[in-house]
Amino acid sequence: MARCPAAHAALCSLALLLLLPAARAATFTMTNNCGYTVWPGLLSGAGTAPLPTTGFALAHGASAAVDAPAGWSGRVWARTLCAADAATGRFSCATGDCGSGAVQCNGGGAAPPATLAEFTLGGSGGLDFFDVSLVDGYNVPMLIVPAQGAGGGGSSSSSNGSAGGSSKCMATGCLVDLNGACPADLRVMAASASASASGAGGAVACRSACEAFGSPQYCCSGAYGNPNTCRPSTYSQFFKNACPRAYSYAYDDSTSTFTCATGISYAITFCPSTTR
Repeated sequence: MARCPAAHAALCSLALLLLLPAARAATFTMTNNCGYTVWPGLLSGAGTAPLPTTGFALAHGASAAVDAPAGWSGRVWARTLCAADAATGRFSCATGDCGSGAVQCNGGGAAPPATLAEFTLGGSGGLDFFDVSLVDGYNVPMLIVPAQGAGGGGSSSSSNGSAGGSSKCMATGCLVDLNGACPADLRVMAASASASASGAGGAVACRSACEAFGSPQYCCSGAYGNPNTCRPSTYSQFFKNACPRAYSYAYDDSTSTFTCATGISYAITFCPSTTR
């Protein structure tokens, strides 16, 4: 094997880096099929490069694409029933509010309850990890579909997950509107004018049992802070029965985490058709 002269070591190292395959970024294409405007919020994980936006309005029927850098991790969710205060101009939302006081979340996360899309791009084994989580409660139906990316190996939204380099590269989400069916002690109500926009008969979100009651057995904390002691509850089973691929409690990993070979992109749909 030829050796690189010491005097040109830096140039040789640069040439080697150029020959290595670049880590691929992903594009998140968000579509709003809800009968009302939603305001997607986006939060980057600690130590992760920021996205070009952290929040925006998405009208009914509209789509928007957001590019994520290679190695990005974070969350995407929908804020609903948002408005700016007439006196102060402060922006806030009835569900999923990020506390920034503006359309851009600027590093703020979703106040529960909110349906979350969670991603880690380019994780262990060269895989993207993603899920839809109801651990922090629920506010809108959501679907993630792995899609043909700039460098991807093909559409990977099929149920058998044969494309995309992983047997668990498939669509996931919660397609059902749970607000109306939410147990009474978890239900979040809003003012009648706001509730009419959500179409849920006054219910605008559904809390998790952890948020509603704060008990360690529901929050998987303290003595319940491991998968052997924190088990599904009747409340988490409500979510799981309706949305079997979504996270329903903290240790719901085996049926709720999905993976694709890194380099593909993802479609995120708010209020997808329940027939899909």
